[in-house]
Amino acid sequence: MKLPTDLVILVCLGYVALLFAVAFAGDRRARMRPGGWLSSPLVYTLSISIYCTSWTFFGAVGSAARNGLEFVTIYLGPTIVFVGWWLFLRKLVTVGRTYHTTSIADLISARFGKSPALGALVTLMAVVATTPYIALQLKALTASFQVITFPAGAVTAANIDLSPDYQIAFLLAAGLCLFAIIFGVRNISANERHHGVIAAIAVEAVVKLVALITVGLWVLLSLGGSATDIFANAPSNLAEAEATFGPRWVTLCFLAGAAVICLPRQFQVTVVENSNEGQLRTASWLFPLYLFLICLFVIPIAIAGLERLPAGSNPDLYVLTLPLGAGEGTIALLAFLGGFSSATSMVIVSSIALSTMISNHIVMPLALRFRLAPIASAPLMRSFILTTRRASIVFIAALGFLYFWLSGTSDALAAIGLISFCGVAQFMPSLVGGLYWRRATQSGALAGLAAGFVLWAYTLFLPSFEGSFLMSADAINAGPWGQAWLKPRALFGLEGFDPLVHALFWSMIANVGLLIGISLVTEPTPLARYQSRLFVDIFRRQTESEMRVMRRTAKIRDLRNIANRILGAEEAVNLFARENARDHARIANDDLITLVEQKLASNVGASTARSLVSTVVTSETISVERLQRLADETEQIRAYSEELERKSRQIEATAEELARANAQLREIDQRKDEFLSQVSHEVRTPMTSIRSFSDILLQNPQVSDAQRERFLRIIQDESLRLTRLLDGILDLNQLEPGEAAWERIPFAPETALDQALESCEALVRAAGVTITVEKRARDAVIEGDRDKLAQVFINLISNAIKYNTSASPAVAVSSSYRKGIYEATVSDNGPGVPESERERIFAKFSRGAASRHAGAGLGLAISRQIVEMLGGTLTVTEAKAGGARFVVRIPGRRAT
Repeated sequence: MKLPTDLVILVCLGYVALLFAVAFAGDRRARMRPGGWLSSPLVYTLSISIYCTSWTFFGAVGSAARNGLEFVTIYLGPTIVFVGWWLFLRKLVTVGRTYHTTSIADLISARFGKSPALGALVTLMAVVATTPYIALQLKALTASFQVITFPAGAVTAANIDLSPDYQIAFLLAAGLCLFAIIFGVRNISANERHHGVIAAIAVEAVVKLVALITVGLWVLLSLGGSATDIFANAPSNLAEAEATFGPRWVTLCFLAGAAVICLPRQFQVTVVENSNEGQLRTASWLFPLYLFLICLFVIPIAIAGLERLPAGSNPDLYVLTLPLGAGEGTIALLAFLGGFSSATSMVIVSSIALSTMISNHIVMPLALRFRLAPIASAPLMRSFILTTRRASIVFIAALGFLYFWLSGTSDALAAIGLISFCGVAQFMPSLVGGLYWRRATQSGALAGLAAGFVLWAYTLFLPSFEGSFLMSADAINAGPWGQAWLKPRALFGLEGFDPLVHALFWSMIANVGLLIGISLVTEPTPLARYQSRLFVDIFRRQTESEMRVMRRTAKIRDLRNIANRILGAEEAVNLFARENARDHARIANDDLITLVEQKLASNVGASTARSLVSTVVTSETISVERLQRLADETEQIRAYSEELERKSRQIEATAEELARANAQLREIDQRKDEFLSQVSHEVRTPMTSIRSFSDILLQNPQVSDAQRERFLRIIQDESLRLTRLLDGILDLNQLEPGEAAWERIPFAPETALDQALESCEALVRAAGVTITVEKRARDAVIEGDRDKLAQVFINLISNAIKYNTSASPAVAVSSSYRKGIYEATVSDNGPGVPESERERIFAKFSRGAASRHAGAGLGLAISRQIVEMLGGTLTVTEAKAGGARFVVRIPGRRAT
């Protein structure tokens, strides 16, 4: 049977009107009430199902009929990608959402230093690679329309010759252009979510799923009786699964997984239209479920078509011809609408995505370079951008129609779709390298993409025209100029491979090899290095100092003019008002410049936005030193390892310090015992003398006056000795940190030194010591207590005299003032102080090991604490004569 042409056209127009209504309602609701069900995970997932085009709806059955289970790869690849979304998709979508990415060209360009050349190359590749896919949709739509309106009985004929109807294809292309222009290019903000289009795509996703399931259930219930009956009569190519799994199977899985990310329409709905991670989390299980339902009845339909339709029937149209042949017009019309939905949604979103890329990365850069854009007028500039995108949609549809015209004799829809899959797969190395390898450079990405694109075009794209475009049939079969090693399908003598496997092998070898090789021998620009850090470390919290790598300045007036022309006056005013930027401030800081550039990037792309902002930036610097401090993942691991080693060394050092402290505590405890023993001895000796002589005086009144005087003098001397001992202990306690409360007054330290020399004069004569007073610093002034400093000098000079065992004892005293430090030295030619004891002799209760003089060992401890209270230091070194040299250093000034 056939369906009336008028009825089919009327149903199509009604369906399109429904889509228009859904799109219009979606846009209106989004403007009035942002969010809601239009931003729900369900609608987001259904929009991703745009992956299922007419190739999936019609071609999957044809692929199953021709190649058995090979069709499963088209669903398996995307399923693996989405189930493992945490590994790659999450990072890709987060980068796109964070940096307001407008397209796959924009993301790759922004990652590699906002390179205009890279953005233009990716755009060119995307347009060429997507063209066969658009042609595939036109072919599927025209073929299905012809079949459903063909004269009765023709669909069951053995050899149906349905020549391509170019008029129908042209009208379809024109209608799809109109829809894409009306609902996809109304605003210049490419980053703005197309709620109306997404709502329409969600409706189409439901329609094509219901249509395919309906046909599948009808096949099972009406034709086969049961699933067991159908599979029992399955052809051998479906039953022998072992022959399916090979290099081509792996290749198709990879291409399908890459296509669900890299196809411009997929990047548009998955990355650009994403608003939160929750949408992606839901899609990670719901989209694979949708794919499972789509492919659930592919094999039963393929088996039924092979069994019941005449030999030579087109397998790509089994979904349509089976119900037509059985007289089920309603099911056939529903199947036609399912295929119609699959094709139209793909063409619409692809046109929108590609028009943005063409406008932002080809037309706008050229217009700015050659001053063709009306940048002086905001309305004209915005109109120019919109006109460019609308013209780009028409251009894209025209290219698809041209490819359909030139390759209209090809029968297999799946073969045409795989050409596009292999083309867009060339983006994967740059995407993966850009998101995970900080060392990847712009030169490496540019060379890899260009080489992969050229080899894909040479080995797969041009041969698909079968000699009707650019490459002749002889060149395809025998190689250009008869050179067999240049044959597109056996390049460099690699024969025996499937053409798709062959093309992917050579293109990926060149792409990945050049990306890695050139990146290793070239250095990224400072901006590219900075961008790589932002992309690779997208999940790491950035500190404020890390974010301030770029420093730019611009006049606020010029920056506002650029924003007015692209964003519009209202949005520009709001933007600058929020940032409290006033013209009287004149100079904009880098934060404001970056914000304006991000807003511009959401309208015209990152590279064009940078070019626009660069025209008004007066200075720009990038801190290379700060960039070098931002280590990559390997450096971070190395730094972390070094930090652990450093912490380990600190722990070891702390353990050693604790061991030393413990030893010191034991030593102090021992010295304390020695001190108590010494003090008790020192106290007991004078007390014994005092008691003994006082007893004599009390018990013997007949003691002579001379003896009484001698005994009283001994009692007095021993009392003074006891008093000095107690005073030393009290002084030591008072000099503990925070205990002494001195009146700090300026004085000349030389007066304290003179006082000490006078006090020790008798001791010098008694000991027969030669004392030499050398150079003096008479103009020095310090702050503190003169008597305390004199006590220090007396202690040092008396020690130099008492402990000097030289045959000709000598003591030298000198002082100087240099660079704000008063320095006094007391040197002797005695035995000196061993290096091992030079710190010990300053400890409380300690005396030199070689000392033969009695005492509590408090003199040097008191002296050092006095000097430290004055803000100075007391140390001992070896004198020139071999003895000890005590040095007092105290901050001071010269007398005015």
